[in-house]
Amino acid sequence: MPLKTDAIKQCLAAIRDTIRPEDAVVPNSIVVAFIANENAITIKGDGTVVEIDIDVSGEPRGWVVDGQQRLSALAGLPDRDIELFVSVLICRDEEELRRQFILINNTRPLPKGLIYELLPTVAKLPLRLSSRTQAAYLTENLNYRAGPLFGQINQHTNPAGRIKDTAVQSLIMNSLADGAMRELINKRDGETECLRLVNNFFIAITEVFEKDWLGHTPKTSRLVHGAGIVAMGHVMEELVGKHKARKVAEFREGLRLLVGHTAWSSGNWHFDEHDRRPWNRIQNTNRDILLLTEHLLKVLKKEVRRRAEVGEQLPLLAGAQD
Repeated sequence: MPLKTDAIKQCLAAIRDTIRPEDAVVPNSIVVAFIANENAITIKGDGTVVEIDIDVSGEPRGWVVDGQQRLSALAGLPDRDIELFVSVLICRDEEELRRQFILINNTRPLPKGLIYELLPTVAKLPLRLSSRTQAAYLTENLNYRAGPLFGQINQHTNPAGRIKDTAVQSLIMNSLADGAMRELINKRDGETECLRLVNNFFIAITEVFEKDWLGHTPKTSRLVHGAGIVAMGHVMEELVGKHKARKVAEFREGLRLLVGHTAWSSGNWHFDEHDRRPWNRIQNTNRDILLLTEHLLKVLKKEVRRRAEVGEQLPLLAGAQD
């Protein structure tokens, strides 16, 4: 799928300017992969120098793993005749082809969303990539199954989504590493349990903070912003860990304690007497995410104690801990 961004267009223009002269060469090879059982491939040679014969008389079966921009630039110069170096990969199956695509392109300026969407379909990846695989899989299921986040997550295959996939993945990765999902994921129906937990929590969010959720984008509400999503993930962990929340009603009860103490789409955040910020001054940085998280958890714990002191304990909060 062509990447229609200004940066890509500028890159293509620069490549065309470089290869337009008659004496120009393209020193870097493109990488094309073939799946062995889908092509008539014959390899001859002694292992040092080999001759590869690939039958492409039918439908083209090669996949460009690296060099897409160079080929796109050449396509824009139909009158230019130039030779290209080509490196060929013979892959056992489609999974190996995807793996090579990820490994080769992970350090290149391809959309991370595309890489992350491919992760669940590929095994035996480096730890830095495989650690995100479970989160990518759960995020994809949240986006394409019926629920509060259905069609809401911005992925390479769903560019209309308003919530960044990396924010949802961060929420899930935090939980898998040291939260509620760490134990849930190892159960017999662990993935289903994790999906149910997140869906129930976000159903409660859409009910308690409806005016800050419905119809909003990250520019109009920090609740659907990366900082808000990740921070609310920590609120979910607090409600699950301290108050055993699992159901929508239980999450709803806990989230109501935050009402009046947030400024998702208007007003000001009151972090302390010396730090008051307009609602849209919260940015998707580690510092601001930590600040927002600490504020929400502080309010939650304070409201729990206040209710306990005046005898207004709700069923969920009966066993509250400081």
